[in-house]
Amino acid sequence: MDVVERPEQNRFELALDGGTAFVAYQRDGSRLVLVHTEVPDALSGQGLGSRLAKGVFELIRASGRKAVLRCPFLEAWAAKHPGYADIVDS
Repeated sequence: MDVVERPEQNRFELALDGGTAFVAYQRDGSRLVLVHTEVPDALSGQGLGSRLAKGVFELIRASGRKAVLRCPFLEAWAAKHPGYADIVDS
């Protein structure tokens, strides 16, 4: 199960047994404004949000884009993972 981008829906998804976790974004040129992260309630507390965040940041880095963090969860995650600071824009 890997994180995939669904540009037609402006989001990244992680398919899970029991639902789909996702990060919604808005485009701003070559930047992605990450606005919301959601993990199904029944699956919360299992580290899936962190797994989703890592996959999203890896895909953004691989594509050469930058991330603008407007989601509190992703802001907190990025603060704990400074190795991704190079792709975070303000």
